[in-house]
Amino acid sequence: MSLIPTLSETIARARADLRMGLPVVMGDHIAAAVETLSPTRLADLRALAQPVLALTDRRALTLKARAYDPGVARVIVPQGADLAWLQALADPSDDLMTPMKGPLTSERGGDVTAHRAALALAKSAQLLPAMLLVPAPAPPGLTRLQPAPVIAQLAAETAMAPVTAARLPLQSAERSRLHVFRPDDGGAEHYAVEIGDPPRDAPVLARLHSACFTGDVLGSLKCDCGPQLHAALDAMGQAGAGVLLYLNQEGRGIGLANKMRAYDLQNQGFDTVEANHRLGFEDDERDFRIGAALLRGLGFSATRLMTNNPRKVAMMESHGIAVPERVALITPRNRHNTDYLDTKAEKSGHLL
Repeated sequence: MSLIPTLSETIARARADLRMGLPVVMGDHIAAAVETLSPTRLADLRALAQPVLALTDRRALTLKARAYDPGVARVIVPQGADLAWLQALADPSDDLMTPMKGPLTSERGGDVTAHRAALALAKSAQLLPAMLLVPAPAPPGLTRLQPAPVIAQLAAETAMAPVTAARLPLQSAERSRLHVFRPDDGGAEHYAVEIGDPPRDAPVLARLHSACFTGDVLGSLKCDCGPQLHAALDAMGQAGAGVLLYLNQEGRGIGLANKMRAYDLQNQGFDTVEANHRLGFEDDERDFRIGAALLRGLGFSATRLMTNNPRKVAMMESHGIAVPERVALITPRNRHNTDYLDTKAEKSGHLL
């Protein structure tokens, strides 16, 4: 029946539940995000059964907790551990001030599919990847999911549907159109800025740009995002044609709140990659397949890609978009972003 939510729609509902502090059902476990969990709900969960804290192996390594299963550690929550204890394990902001949080004991053996699915769901909701799981029958009213299909769905490519487009004169190019695309998974919309009237039968000058509120809007000096955005638009305006793909994947896909947490860790002396790992994320959580989908949706099959990131080139080519030329996009450095750019070159392979 079409009135029953699909798996994708149920996952979108579960994301919203977690962000509001409401647990969801993951197989035979009740799962709650530590970041938004309340003391009252923690007490109610503990009354049902012994909870386990699921962390990514990245975060577990920082905490010196054993991850007996690839990608996930299951830390046993001691009797008497309160919400502050859980949040200290989830959020690395105070790691240097309170380095001794253990000893931590991890579960080993048994099925961890529910734990992996819960962590993937937390990441997709842009919450800290720290989930409290309780093996217990769920009360009515909670969103219910099965772990294996959730993992497969979150890993699948998201379909993009065009919503609308309109003329939008820009400072860089007066003959421009803004296209809005909406994903079918309930996630954020993504945009394509089409400059001029680029022919569909030739490689289009394109830039795959991830949203950066701090750099694009506020003019932050900690990154090169804002200058790259405007340099790309200027180049397309001078060429008379191009497409800028603006993907709403703030902070390498971890969201603005977690990006600010990463900045706080960088202020403590960690580089960009190290900060992401301490938070429990990978180096880069973005899905660049979206960019290929947007170009295909606009009718392009080849691009002269403006990027310093070889991963973007490889992604485009593996998803049906030919890249006969990579166009370098080098912007000036400043004293605030030099270390950041060096890390991108050394650890992420950027050609700077």
